[in-house]
Amino acid sequence: MAVGITVKDVEYLAEAAKFEFTEEQKQKFAQALSDIINAVDRLAEVDTEGVQPTIHVLSVKNIFREDVVLPSMDRDILLKNAADVQDGCYRVPKVVE
Repeated sequence: MAVGITVKDVEYLAEAAKFEFTEEQKQKFAQALSDIINAVDRLAEVDTEGVQPTIHVLSVKNIFREDVVLPSMDRDILLKNAADVQDGCYRVPKVVE
């Protein structure tokens, strides 16, 4: 079933999105949107019986490394050159009310 997007449909969408198009652009968008919707509709005709749903076409596995706890730098060394420190943390001016 072919679906036709009209120029009126494009005008409605353009108004909702606050876009302005020329008459020629409206015609082109109407045709392009109709083509897209009809292409997607054709996918509904494909027989998917027995096809397992997938989220990826390749068998991708987690490629991240394992988390390993390593020693951190000494806090006193890190805070040594700070302009202001409070309770072992950097103290900065408030920027959000």
